[in-house]
Amino acid sequence: MQAAAFFDLDKTIIAKSSTLAYRRQLYQAGFLNLSTLLKLGVAQTFYVLFGASHDQMERIRESLTTLVKGWDRDTVERIVSETLDEVVEPLVYAEALFLIDEHHREGDRVVIVSSSPIEIVRPLGRYLGVTDVIATELATDRDGLYSGGIDFYAYGPTKADAIHKLAVEGDLDLSRSFAYSDSFTDVPMMEAVGNPVAVNPDRDLRAKAEAEGWPIKEFKLPVNMRTRLGDVSRPSPLVSTAAVLGSAALIGLAIVLRSRKRLS
Repeated sequence: MQAAAFFDLDKTIIAKSSTLAYRRQLYQAGFLNLSTLLKLGVAQTFYVLFGASHDQMERIRESLTTLVKGWDRDTVERIVSETLDEVVEPLVYAEALFLIDEHHREGDRVVIVSSSPIEIVRPLGRYLGVTDVIATELATDRDGLYSGGIDFYAYGPTKADAIHKLAVEGDLDLSRSFAYSDSFTDVPMMEAVGNPVAVNPDRDLRAKAEAEGWPIKEFKLPVNMRTRLGDVSRPSPLVSTAAVLGSAALIGLAIVLRSRKRLS
Protein backbone atom coordinates (compact mmCIF):
# COMPACT_ATOMS: atom_id res chain seq x y z
CA MET A 1 0.00 0.00 0.00
CA GLN A 2 1.10 3.54 -0.76
CA ALA A 3 1.66 6.19 1.89
CA ALA A 4 0.34 9.73 1.45
CA ALA A 5 1.12 13.25 2.59
CA PHE A 6 -1.88 15.49 3.30
CA PHE A 7 -1.15 19.23 3.36
CA ASP A 8 -3.43 21.94 4.64
CA LEU A 9 -3.09 24.99 2.39
CA ASP A 10 -3.45 28.31 4.20
CA LYS A 11 -0.52 29.13 6.52
CA THR A 12 0.93 25.67 5.81
CA ILE A 13 1.83 25.77 2.11
CA ILE A 14 1.16 29.47 1.59
CA ALA A 15 1.56 32.32 4.04
CA LYS A 16 -1.97 33.77 3.74
CA SER A 17 -5.57 32.83 3.12
CA SER A 18 -5.80 31.46 -0.43
CA THR A 19 -9.35 32.75 -0.83
CA LEU A 20 -8.64 36.27 0.42
CA ALA A 21 -5.42 36.45 -1.61
CA TYR A 22 -7.50 36.88 -4.79
CA ARG A 23 -9.57 39.80 -3.55
CA ARG A 24 -7.88 42.39 -5.83
CA GLN A 25 -8.22 40.21 -8.93
CA LEU A 26 -11.89 39.56 -8.17
CA TYR A 27 -12.43 43.29 -7.65
CA GLN A 28 -10.82 44.05 -11.01
CA ALA A 29 -13.09 41.46 -12.63
CA GLY A 30 -16.15 43.20 -11.21
CA PHE A 31 -17.07 40.58 -8.60
CA LEU A 32 -16.35 42.82 -5.59
CA ASN A 33 -17.09 46.45 -4.81
CA LEU A 34 -14.53 48.73 -3.16
CA SER A 35 -16.08 48.46 0.30
CA THR A 36 -15.94 44.67 0.24
CA LEU A 37 -12.39 44.78 -1.12
CA LEU A 38 -11.24 46.87 1.85
CA LYS A 39 -13.04 44.63 4.35
CA LEU A 40 -11.39 41.54 2.89
CA GLY A 41 -8.01 43.23 3.14
CA VAL A 42 -8.59 43.73 6.86
CA ALA A 43 -9.76 40.13 7.20
CA GLN A 44 -6.59 38.89 5.48
CA THR A 45 -4.39 40.84 7.88
CA PHE A 46 -6.31 39.52 10.88
CA TYR A 47 -6.08 35.95 9.58
CA VAL A 48 -2.31 36.14 9.05
CA LEU A 49 -1.75 37.54 12.52
CA PHE A 50 -4.22 35.50 14.56
CA GLY A 51 -5.54 32.60 12.48
CA ALA A 52 -9.18 31.54 12.68
CA SER A 53 -11.11 29.74 15.40
CA HIS A 54 -14.03 27.39 14.82
CA ASP A 55 -16.58 30.17 15.30
CA GLN A 56 -14.67 32.45 12.93
CA MET A 57 -14.49 29.71 10.32
CA GLU A 58 -18.24 29.27 10.55
CA ARG A 59 -18.78 32.99 10.02
CA ILE A 60 -16.38 32.91 7.07
CA ARG A 61 -18.34 30.02 5.55
CA GLU A 62 -21.63 31.87 5.87
CA SER A 63 -20.18 35.10 4.52
CA LEU A 64 -18.51 33.34 1.60
CA THR A 65 -21.67 31.63 0.35
CA THR A 66 -23.57 34.92 0.53
CA LEU A 67 -20.81 36.90 -1.15
CA VAL A 68 -20.29 34.59 -4.14
CA LYS A 69 -23.96 33.89 -4.90
CA GLY A 70 -24.51 34.55 -8.61
CA TRP A 71 -20.81 34.43 -9.55
CA ASP A 72 -19.85 32.26 -12.52
CA ARG A 73 -17.83 29.27 -11.31
CA ASP A 74 -15.79 28.81 -14.49
CA THR A 75 -14.88 32.50 -14.58
CA VAL A 76 -13.61 32.36 -11.01
CA GLU A 77 -11.38 29.36 -11.78
CA ARG A 78 -10.12 31.06 -14.93
CA ILE A 79 -9.18 34.19 -12.98
CA VAL A 80 -7.33 32.08 -10.43
CA SER A 81 -5.46 30.12 -13.12
CA GLU A 82 -4.46 33.22 -15.08
CA THR A 83 -3.15 35.15 -12.06
CA LEU A 84 -1.29 32.42 -10.18
CA ASP A 85 2.11 33.93 -10.95
CA GLU A 86 1.01 37.30 -9.66
CA VAL A 87 -0.76 36.14 -6.51
CA VAL A 88 0.79 32.91 -5.30
CA GLU A 89 4.50 33.13 -5.98
CA PRO A 90 5.43 35.51 -3.17
CA LEU A 91 3.31 33.53 -0.70
CA VAL A 92 4.60 29.95 -1.04
CA TYR A 93 6.73 28.61 1.80
CA ALA A 94 10.04 27.20 0.58
CA GLU A 95 9.93 24.64 3.40
CA ALA A 96 6.56 23.37 2.16
CA LEU A 97 7.89 23.04 -1.39
CA PHE A 98 10.78 21.03 -0.04
CA LEU A 99 8.45 18.64 1.77
CA ILE A 100 6.15 18.25 -1.23
CA ASP A 101 9.14 17.46 -3.44
CA GLU A 102 10.56 14.98 -0.94
CA HIS A 103 7.25 13.15 -0.55
CA HIS A 104 7.00 12.90 -4.34
CA ARG A 105 10.51 11.47 -4.49
CA GLU A 106 9.63 8.94 -1.80
CA GLY A 107 6.69 7.79 -3.93
CA ASP A 108 4.03 9.12 -1.57
CA ARG A 109 0.73 10.42 -2.86
CA VAL A 110 0.55 14.15 -2.12
CA VAL A 111 -2.86 15.70 -1.43
CA ILE A 112 -3.81 19.30 -0.61
CA VAL A 113 -6.72 19.45 1.84
CA SER A 114 -8.29 22.89 2.19
CA SER A 115 -11.44 24.63 3.31
CA SER A 116 -11.04 27.06 0.41
CA PRO A 117 -13.24 26.55 -2.69
CA ILE A 118 -12.01 23.92 -5.11
CA GLU A 119 -11.97 26.52 -7.90
CA ILE A 120 -9.09 28.17 -6.05
CA VAL A 121 -7.37 25.08 -4.67
CA ARG A 122 -7.34 23.00 -7.88
CA PRO A 123 -5.38 25.50 -10.07
CA LEU A 124 -3.04 26.27 -7.20
CA GLY A 125 -2.39 22.57 -6.69
CA ARG A 126 -1.57 22.07 -10.36
CA TYR A 127 0.82 25.01 -10.16
CA LEU A 128 2.64 23.31 -7.28
CA GLY A 129 2.71 19.94 -9.01
CA VAL A 130 -0.08 18.45 -6.87
CA THR A 131 -3.02 16.99 -8.77
CA ASP A 132 -4.95 15.53 -5.81
CA VAL A 133 -7.01 18.02 -3.83
CA ILE A 134 -9.78 17.87 -1.26
CA ALA A 135 -11.55 21.22 -1.01
CA THR A 136 -14.88 22.91 -0.39
CA GLU A 137 -17.38 22.49 -3.22
CA LEU A 138 -19.87 25.33 -3.57
CA ALA A 139 -23.27 24.50 -5.06
CA THR A 140 -24.10 25.85 -8.53
CA ASP A 141 -27.26 26.16 -10.56
CA ARG A 142 -27.81 24.77 -14.07
CA ASP A 143 -26.03 27.79 -15.57
CA GLY A 144 -22.86 27.25 -13.52
CA LEU A 145 -23.55 30.15 -11.16
CA TYR A 146 -23.02 29.78 -7.42
CA SER A 147 -26.41 29.29 -5.80
CA GLY A 148 -25.47 30.22 -2.25
CA GLY A 149 -25.26 26.63 -0.94
CA ILE A 150 -22.44 24.20 -0.23
CA ASP A 151 -22.27 20.65 -1.57
CA PHE A 152 -19.22 19.72 0.53
CA TYR A 153 -17.49 21.74 3.24
CA ALA A 154 -13.90 20.58 3.75
CA TYR A 155 -13.53 21.51 7.38
CA GLY A 156 -12.80 19.72 10.65
CA PRO A 157 -14.17 16.16 10.73
CA THR A 158 -15.21 16.26 7.07
CA LYS A 159 -11.55 16.58 6.07
CA ALA A 160 -10.85 13.37 7.97
CA ASP A 161 -13.87 11.68 6.39
CA ALA A 162 -12.63 12.62 2.91
CA ILE A 163 -9.15 11.32 3.73
CA HIS A 164 -10.52 7.98 4.90
CA LYS A 165 -12.63 7.72 1.74
CA LEU A 166 -9.63 8.49 -0.45
CA ALA A 167 -7.57 5.92 1.45
CA VAL A 168 -10.09 3.20 0.67
CA GLU A 169 -10.42 4.19 -2.99
CA GLY A 170 -6.69 4.68 -3.50
CA ASP A 171 -5.41 1.80 -1.33
CA LEU A 172 -3.48 4.17 0.93
CA ASP A 173 -1.80 3.19 4.19
CA LEU A 174 -2.81 5.94 6.60
CA SER A 175 -0.65 4.52 9.39
CA ARG A 176 2.42 5.42 7.30
CA SER A 177 1.01 8.68 6.03
CA PHE A 178 1.69 12.30 7.05
CA ALA A 179 -0.59 15.27 7.70
CA TYR A 180 0.63 18.87 7.95
CA SER A 181 -1.46 21.74 9.32
CA ASP A 182 -1.32 24.97 11.30
CA SER A 183 -4.80 24.86 12.82
CA PHE A 184 -6.38 23.10 15.78
CA THR A 185 -9.50 22.67 13.66
CA ASP A 186 -7.51 20.16 11.59
CA VAL A 187 -6.86 17.79 14.50
CA PRO A 188 -9.31 15.19 13.05
CA MET A 189 -7.28 15.17 9.81
CA MET A 190 -4.03 14.87 11.74
CA GLU A 191 -5.32 12.06 13.93
CA ALA A 192 -6.34 10.14 10.80
CA VAL A 193 -2.69 9.44 9.95
CA GLY A 194 0.29 7.91 11.69
CA ASN A 195 2.53 10.95 11.30
CA PRO A 196 0.85 14.26 12.16
CA VAL A 197 3.06 17.36 11.98
CA ALA A 198 2.09 20.79 13.32
CA VAL A 199 3.25 23.62 11.03
CA ASN A 200 3.23 27.22 12.30
CA PRO A 201 0.65 25.99 14.82
CA ASP A 202 -1.91 28.19 16.51
CA ARG A 203 -1.94 28.18 20.30
CA ASP A 204 -4.36 25.27 20.71
CA LEU A 205 -2.66 23.08 18.12
CA ARG A 206 0.75 23.78 19.66
CA ALA A 207 -0.55 22.64 23.03
CA LYS A 208 -2.07 19.53 21.44
CA ALA A 209 1.14 18.72 19.56
CA GLU A 210 3.26 19.14 22.68
CA ALA A 211 0.90 16.92 24.69
CA GLU A 212 0.87 14.21 21.99
CA GLY A 213 4.56 14.46 21.13
CA TRP A 214 3.86 15.49 17.53
CA PRO A 215 6.68 17.24 15.64
CA ILE A 216 6.33 21.02 15.36
CA LYS A 217 7.73 22.83 12.32
CA GLU A 218 8.09 26.56 11.75
CA PHE A 219 7.84 27.62 8.09
CA LYS A 220 9.20 31.15 7.70
CA LEU A 221 10.41 31.64 4.14
CA PRO A 222 7.82 32.71 1.53
CA VAL A 223 9.59 32.62 -1.83
CA ASN A 224 9.16 33.63 -5.44
CA MET A 225 8.97 30.45 -7.49
CA ARG A 226 10.90 32.06 -10.34
CA THR A 227 13.97 32.34 -8.11
CA ARG A 228 17.08 31.07 -9.84
CA LEU A 229 20.01 29.78 -7.83
CA GLY A 230 23.48 28.55 -8.51
CA ASP A 231 24.72 25.23 -7.25
CA VAL A 232 23.16 24.30 -3.92
CA SER A 233 23.95 20.97 -2.29
CA ARG A 234 21.16 18.39 -2.29
CA PRO A 235 19.50 17.74 1.11
CA SER A 236 19.37 14.27 2.59
CA PRO A 237 16.26 12.15 1.82
CA LEU A 238 13.09 12.28 3.87
CA VAL A 239 13.36 10.27 7.06
CA SER A 240 10.71 7.80 8.14
CA THR A 241 8.90 9.97 10.71
CA ALA A 242 8.62 13.72 10.35
CA ALA A 243 10.82 15.30 7.69
CA VAL A 244 13.80 17.14 9.14
CA LEU A 245 14.24 20.65 7.75
CA GLY A 246 17.93 21.31 8.28
CA SER A 247 19.00 24.58 6.66
CA ALA A 248 15.44 25.10 5.50
CA ALA A 249 16.04 28.32 3.62
CA LEU A 250 18.75 27.05 1.28
CA ILE A 251 17.16 23.63 0.88
CA GLY A 252 13.77 25.11 0.15
CA LEU A 253 15.07 27.50 -2.46
CA ALA A 254 16.88 24.67 -4.21
CA ILE A 255 13.60 22.78 -4.40
CA VAL A 256 11.88 25.87 -5.76
CA LEU A 257 14.13 25.75 -8.79
CA ARG A 258 13.62 22.04 -9.38
CA SER A 259 9.85 22.27 -8.82
CA ARG A 260 9.51 25.16 -11.26
CA LYS A 261 11.45 23.27 -13.93
CA ARG A 262 9.27 20.22 -13.43
CA LEU A 263 6.11 22.28 -13.90
CA SER A 264 7.30 24.23 -16.97
